[in-house]
Amino acid sequence: MVPTLRFPEFRDAGEWEVKTLSQLAQRSPQKNSNGKLKRVLTNSAEFGVVDQRDYFDKDIATQGNLEGYFVVEKGDYVYNPRISALAAVGPISKNNIATGVMSPLYTVFRFDNTDNDFYAYYFKTTGWHQYMQHVSSTGARHDRMAITNDAFMAMPLPVTCLGEQRKITDCLASLDELITLEAQQFVALKTHKKGLVQQLFPAPGETLPKLRFPEFRDTVEWETRSVSQLAKVTTGAKDTQNKVDGGRYPFYVRSQTVAQINTYSYDGEAILTSGDGVGVGKNFHYIKGKFDFHQRVYCIYDFDEDISGLFFYLYFSEHFGNRVMRMSAKNSVDSVRMSMITEMPVMLPSISEQQKIADCLAALDNLITAQNQKIDTLKIHKKGLMQQLFPVMDEVQ
Repeated sequence: MVPTLRFPEFRDAGEWEVKTLSQLAQRSPQKNSNGKLKRVLTNSAEFGVVDQRDYFDKDIATQGNLEGYFVVEKGDYVYNPRISALAAVGPISKNNIATGVMSPLYTVFRFDNTDNDFYAYYFKTTGWHQYMQHVSSTGARHDRMAITNDAFMAMPLPVTCLGEQRKITDCLASLDELITLEAQQFVALKTHKKGLVQQLFPAPGETLPKLRFPEFRDTVEWETRSVSQLAKVTTGAKDTQNKVDGGRYPFYVRSQTVAQINTYSYDGEAILTSGDGVGVGKNFHYIKGKFDFHQRVYCIYDFDEDISGLFFYLYFSEHFGNRVMRMSAKNSVDSVRMSMITEMPVMLPSISEQQKIADCLAALDNLITAQNQKIDTLKIHKKGLMQQLFPVMDEVQ
């Protein structure tokens, strides 16, 4: 019962203890008996405890059915028995929001005499999963763990002194702060790019953009050409069932996610977008090389010498979604007609100005990609750190 990693001042402090959850915490069975509390919370595997209205963008629970709900105070812990890809035995999360009520399907408990954030981090590890899988089973719907309150409260937990608990909590909290700051930087870069794109292309009804590189400020206005005058457009010949995990080439389907395949139907520069489904007007891919694509994916290729393929991708991905919505009588679009693409007007500066704009935005894309990779690396580092800062409980009987 000694973690793989330990802070120097605690390396001679001996082994950690094992105590049951019932020895460290108590269940909170208080019900919203008078129905006074109206704020409904939920415990999601990805975001933890959140306001139900914010999470689902509506109230799932009706206000008249809240009397049987548990009262959850700020600082309480909540177990949601619903299993998912992100929570193999259901998530346990600490309520950092505010006092509210939760479904009676959940288990609410609160710790005594411990750093109240310490176990919030522990429950993000998998150290307690084996116990849960051993004493519980999936419910009748096969998406919930069936576990008695006594079995749940008998869960073994690692225990160390309060000083070491706080040291671990402070370490992981500082890493959380760093991840949050990097995520804010990521959002700032994306917001900056969006604003820049809007100013580097002419606004509707205009023939010049608001921002222009110095060497092009005295040149002629941008001209308008249709997509059919600039490139060829076609659809694929493959179906989703043709994809191959670990295939040699990219396989573009009706999604932003790129599949793989062992054949290719085109080798060169192209832009691809969904022809139907939820990705209509939202999914765009730019590629140079060998690839294949779905029969309901449009491929724009064989560009005229007067246009940069990368510039076209940036312009098309910025404007096509709005065009599709304008040409549809519904709030959502089921499919794209070929003419929506071929007849779309595209505003063009000289090829040299196109390349300048494309290089600028591509450099910003590289920054955004690098920032996203930095965040992913920090999250992986945190996950590995948590696994090593707590003893391995899987071996504890």
